[in-house]
Amino acid sequence: MKPAWDQLGDEFAGSETVLIGDVDCTVDANKALCSKYGVRGYPTIKYFTDSTAADGDKYEGGRDFAALKAFADENLGPSCSYANIELCDDADTAYLNEWHGKGKEAVDAEVSTRSKAVDDSMKGVDELLKSLKKQFEDAQKAHEALSSEHSRPLKLLRSISFDGGNDEL
Repeated sequence: MKPAWDQLGDEFAGSETVLIGDVDCTVDANKALCSKYGVRGYPTIKYFTDSTAADGDKYEGGRDFAALKAFADENLGPSCSYANIELCDDADTAYLNEWHGKGKEAVDAEVSTRSKAVDDSMKGVDELLKSLKKQFEDAQKAHEALSSEHSRPLKLLRSISFDGGNDEL
């Protein structure tokens, strides 16, 4: 992925609106920064715009140059937001105006509700993954025990030949 990321950085090197950068979270000096922005696994790609969470949003797309470039072209730099409402289509403009009219408390509550739903969903995925890993490890241990139990008898049984070889001991 690193070559594709570096190529993306080169592609946007002269941009006044998009910055492509990287931080090595395995370096002690960067660990606090990575923790602040919720980076727990590597490689993690986060992006920041005026419409992402304060700690950025996680990029979940492809890791090749074409996928990264398509995402950057579509999502980074000036895009539809309340600050750039002229870039929005009619539906998004209406949505932004409706929520702006409800006031800061209503918007903050809606952001909180929707963020919690996404976070809860991710927690569910993480819990499922832990459960599946445990099930896999248990099944693998059971398989290894069974294989160990049957290995010697299988080896002996497979050595018996009935095609004219030594049929009796």
